[in-house]
Amino acid sequence: MFFKALREDIKSIKERDPAARNSAEVFLLYSGVRALLSYRIAHWFHKKRMFFVARYISQRSRKKTGIEIHPAAKIGKGLFIDHGMGVVIGETVEIGDYCTIYQGVTLGGTGKDRGKRHPTIGNNVMIGAGAKILGPFKVGDNSKIAANAVVLCEIPPNTTAVGVPARITKRDGVKVQKSDLDQIHFPDIVSQQICMLERRVKELEEKLNAKQ
Repeated sequence: MFFKALREDIKSIKERDPAARNSAEVFLLYSGVRALLSYRIAHWFHKKRMFFVARYISQRSRKKTGIEIHPAAKIGKGLFIDHGMGVVIGETVEIGDYCTIYQGVTLGGTGKDRGKRHPTIGNNVMIGAGAKILGPFKVGDNSKIAANAVVLCEIPPNTTAVGVPARITKRDGVKVQKSDLDQIHFPDIVSQQICMLERRVKELEEKLNAKQ
């Protein structure tokens, strides 16, 4: 199982990285491959409920590669972690097939969720250097997250997201109009509900005063 997944990972990297000369170089020198191999072994132990062993393997890998992958995460085939230093993949993260992750990426939580706390990444997603994807939502298939973007809500398939907070700039290869990118001037649902409650309280007070 491990060797089949390893062959797929190496093949995927050779197809996507022009600097990769041969399989031996990828296996021996690419930190992302070493981290993935350690993750897949740790994940096997985690599924067998040998949690201490799983975490021990993942922490040793973190020290050696600079890439931290929780053994409970679910990762598909062909993941390419390029350079990789500073990558963090949380416990409930799910990653589809043939994704690319660059250095400094965090797939994490916000600290306010329970259970499923981390993002689900679709197939063929590219996540640029330094990007942060935080929360239990999905990033759709074939999407691209720009370098240093901070993603805090769901990203549809076939889109490009940039900025802090991230906003969609392309959908299905077509540039999104500026008005569609406005993430500031949405109606505040909470404020609207508070205003409605205040009006209702005032109406009730007026009715009570009229009866007295």
